Amino acid sequence: MENTIISGIIKQFEYYKTAADKTFDQLSFDDMNWQPNDTSNSISIIVKHMVGNMLSRWTNFLTEDGEKDWRHREQEFVATYTTKNDVLQAWKKGWDCLFDAIQPLKDSDLERIVYIRNEKHTVAEAIFRQLGHYPYHIGQIAYIGKLLKDNHWKSLSIPKGQSEAFNKEKFNKNRN
Repeated sequence: MENTIISGIIKQFEYYKTAADKTFDQLSFDDMNWQPNDTSNSISIIVKHMVGNMLSRWTNFLTEDGEKDWRHREQEFVATYTTKNDVLQAWKKGWDCLFDAIQPLKDSDLERIVYIRNEKHTVAEAIFRQLGHYPYHIGQIAYIGKLLKDNHWKSLSIPKGQSEAFNKEKFNKNRN
């Protein structure tokens, strides 16, 4: 049963990525750049920050500090994407970097030591740190998308008022 923990971690990252992907599918580029006020981040800025973090944390994950000297975190909060495709390409690049770093890992690697901002973490701690950070921002992305789409929003999970029917269907199937 080698790599059951790593497989579970990958599954969780994929789940959250999919939630954001389903949100992006419902939005225009203008939607992705909407900000309720000057101190709030748009979806495109949240994506830019997440991608900057992903590239920094997951590039040479096991051998270099997760905060790279080439990362300019403050610039991640300045809107620079010019098309929705730019946002989506950057998003893909960040996730590719993450999955390329995690997929080769073995469960036995989880106790290895890595550094983030010169602070020692086990590989497990570093992964769980990001498994908290990214869903936090993906929740922001989904919430902004839901606000913008209002009655046209397609639920990312079980739509309101449909829990009973959903569960009935699930429990009428054989376990897999």
